[in-house]
Amino acid sequence: MEVETKPVGGADGMDDVQSTTTSPVVGDPNALPAEASETIYIQNLNEKVKLDVLKLTLERLFKAYGKVVSVTAHSNLRMRGQAFVSFESKEIAAKAVKEVKGFPLYHKPMQLSFAKTKSDAVVKKQEPEGLDAHLEARKKHKKHAKRHNPLAARKRAQRAAAKAEGAAPSTAPKRPAVQMPDEYLPPNRVLFIQNLPVDTITQELLQDLFGQHPNLMDIRTVPTKKDIAFVEYADEDSATVAKDALHNHRIDGETKIKITYARK
Repeated sequence: MEVETKPVGGADGMDDVQSTTTSPVVGDPNALPAEASETIYIQNLNEKVKLDVLKLTLERLFKAYGKVVSVTAHSNLRMRGQAFVSFESKEIAAKAVKEVKGFPLYHKPMQLSFAKTKSDAVVKKQEPEGLDAHLEARKKHKKHAKRHNPLAARKRAQRAAAKAEGAAPSTAPKRPAVQMPDEYLPPNRVLFIQNLPVDTITQELLQDLFGQHPNLMDIRTVPTKKDIAFVEYADEDSATVAKDALHNHRIDGETKIKITYARK
């Protein structure tokens, strides 16, 4: 019998679990596979199903074969579409793998195999005195795998080379801040007036123009920038009425003024 071992990502208690696939065994069809484990590894799950719904569905599906000790699944990118289900015995798990493999769950056929490593839940139930040692060993293995990850090693080498050359590690350029155009600013009780005729505009003229609309509170001009002003009303509704009525108004018969909401 040939056994192919495939490392897989983990979930809680299954960080370093591996799955196994086997070639057909000639002999007793009811014999327990040599690679059988209390925990099965499931792939090709529908990623659109909510995680809590998926876990509950898996538990209800597999409890028909025996007591389910735990169901582990995560929504992170590495573990998406995968899950681990642990049973009380290898016999229960083997029967589940045999009968459920290929079952279309949420329109996708499940791919089932045995996990090579026991889950935390199984160890806690079968060997509670060895749980601490199991957790520590898994933690060390995870740390070792992370340290020897080819991609991580390449990034460390690049940072080391950049440091040796006295150059800062390359970083993505910052995207420039995009300012919302004045025309799309949210309502505000303060209006921003632009394109005023600098030679003829006066405070009294602005008062007469914007005072036509109720609830005018204040008009503020800018001495160093005579072509703009700020007009304040008691509320946003009053400001909106004035804005809609006076935008593009020819204040001197020629120049169109521009009116937008002031930035908050």
